[in-house]
Amino acid sequence: MSLLAPELVSLERVREAGRALAAESARFAGYGWMRGTGGNLSVVVERHPLLLAVTASGLDKSELTERDVVLVGEGGGSADPGDPRPPSAEAGLHAHIAARTGAEAIFHVHAVDAVIAGHRWPDGVEIRDLEMLKGIGHPAHDAVVRIPVIQNHQDMAVEAARFDEVYRTPTDEVPEVPALIVAGHGMYAWGGSISAARRHLEVAEWLLRYLVAVTG
Repeated sequence: MSLLAPELVSLERVREAGRALAAESARFAGYGWMRGTGGNLSVVVERHPLLLAVTASGLDKSELTERDVVLVGEGGGSADPGDPRPPSAEAGLHAHIAARTGAEAIFHVHAVDAVIAGHRWPDGVEIRDLEMLKGIGHPAHDAVVRIPVIQNHQDMAVEAARFDEVYRTPTDEVPEVPALIVAGHGMYAWGGSISAARRHLEVAEWLLRYLVAVTG
């Protein structure tokens, strides 16, 4: 990675993001959610203008280092002209989710139960009466929580538009659902910090795994 212009973001901030994302990638790879080179994680390193560090493509996610991140801007394209590595095409959806939701970290994995759930419930996965719903900010009872599902597409502008169709801006009465299933592909989860995004991802995957198991 090249030395960045200080007005963009410091190199140490990028390295810090790289270390954090490498640790999260190893964690999720250990769960079997990032097999091969699949999946990508991101964290916002600057909000104005929007700048994200995203795990580099084509690498084993269990073996990343602090250097294995690519900087992208709000459109998902490379933001560091000195870095020849192309960002993942999916970086565009990461950037869109960060801009639309205000999330500081966005995690995308290829958890099998999310793919099964997206196939089984293409109009969205409805969940209620489970204590683990508290982990994504919802009451455990007396409310139906829907994890939205969108169809997969190779163009991230199309996926961003599909995200906008299903995303519900949170209100005082209805909290955000910080997760999304991409049919035939995997799932995204996000949060206001790396730890929040991790919690939302792990809890959402647990909920989906439970539903797939009890309805199979």
